[in-house]
Amino acid sequence: MSSIGLEAARRIIAAAEKKAEEIGQPMNVAVVDDGGNLVAFERMENAWLGSIDISQKKAWTSRAFDITTKDLGANSQSGDQFFGIHASNGGKVMIFAGGIPLKIDGRVVGAIGISGGSGEQDHAVAEAGAAAL
Repeated sequence: MSSIGLEAARRIIAAAEKKAEEIGQPMNVAVVDDGGNLVAFERMENAWLGSIDISQKKAWTSRAFDITTKDLGANSQSGDQFFGIHASNGGKVMIFAGGIPLKIDGRVVGAIGISGGSGEQDHAVAEAGAAAL
């Protein structure tokens, strides 16, 4: 597989939703391909409307920089190497947890973005989705 397709995206979303249900937090789940293009998206019932856009941007950010948004955020604080990166790309870059690159044999083939809970919750749900790949 060179890029995430719809079948894989649906499997990833299902695993992420299962984790979100386990922790009792409705989430918005976005999956992008290796070009950062949205392949699939699902908003769980009662997930925050404001998090629709955020989840998609977290997925895009993870693919654009091939890094988790959690790690990008940790390195973008005042004085750090990526300080100010959130203002790049027309404000599309997200620097809080919930975005994870999707890899096969070490190659990035897409990314998942989760938004709707705390950063810790978003990251845990993204990890569950990524594990389904």
